[in-house]
Amino acid sequence: MTEDPGLARRAWHQIEPVHALFWYSPEVFAEAEALGYKVETRWPSYFAWRAAPLGAAGPVAVSSAFYSFSPRMVAEHVPAAWTVAPPGRVLEARTRAVDRMYRALLGDDVHTPEVVEAAALARAAAEAACTAGRPIAAANAGLPWPDEPHLVLWHAFGILREHRGDGHVAALLTAGLDPAEALVSFAAIGAAPVETFASRGWTDEEWAAARDRLRSRGLVDAAGAATDRGRELREAVERMTDDLAYGPWRTLGAEKVDRLGRLTMPILVKVLESGLLPAQNTLGIGKVPAPPAAS
Repeated sequence: MTEDPGLARRAWHQIEPVHALFWYSPEVFAEAEALGYKVETRWPSYFAWRAAPLGAAGPVAVSSAFYSFSPRMVAEHVPAAWTVAPPGRVLEARTRAVDRMYRALLGDDVHTPEVVEAAALARAAAEAACTAGRPIAAANAGLPWPDEPHLVLWHAFGILREHRGDGHVAALLTAGLDPAEALVSFAAIGAAPVETFASRGWTDEEWAAARDRLRSRGLVDAAGAATDRGRELREAVERMTDDLAYGPWRTLGAEKVDRLGRLTMPILVKVLESGLLPAQNTLGIGKVPAPPAAS
């Protein structure tokens, strides 16, 4: 248990939507289409954008790192993604997409002193993140830092959210939850409607089999709702995820974390008010938050 167990969670709620806009932005889809990806859904470019830091990784490696996606779904997009554009070109386009996205969202505010200061704080946290055993965070941390502050901000938030995500996978493994069980158990506590998780590619039969495995462990009931044991297990997973994500935020310090929250609040509000983030998602993001308390 960390000395400030809520710090990593607060920071994640602040940075995740600011970063996650990327997956839904029309400017990003335009860059994907220019590369040659189909854009009727976000998945062909999603796997390219997110896996590109790993190099021309194959479906087994990507399934392992992304964890919650059906390996069958991953194989539909990887390695086909690299026949459309190699990882280097994807990463170049990713930077252009972030630039276009934030300029469209923020206009002239993309150059404010607040963005510059936020970028510096976020970079300090990202550079403090230990990436040992965290493949996606490490791959992103190994990329060159961009020059412009708004690009630094997105890149830093990307490292930090993947650092947390890699730790979340470790927590799921510790809890004995395989990829499908991880989603079923999350739906069982009411985190999001079951149909929301269909985006991860599991069939109804695979979902039912995972639910049956959880039921045999006393974690869900016959209707698929979490039992007390199931809720306790998920709470333990989330606590471990927060603990494993704590390092960079501890280094930055609570005061600077709160300062980062205040600096990025206008961006966060614009992201959420844009309507681009889905109201129902697998991350529990999407509501306009109250501003952080002054310190």
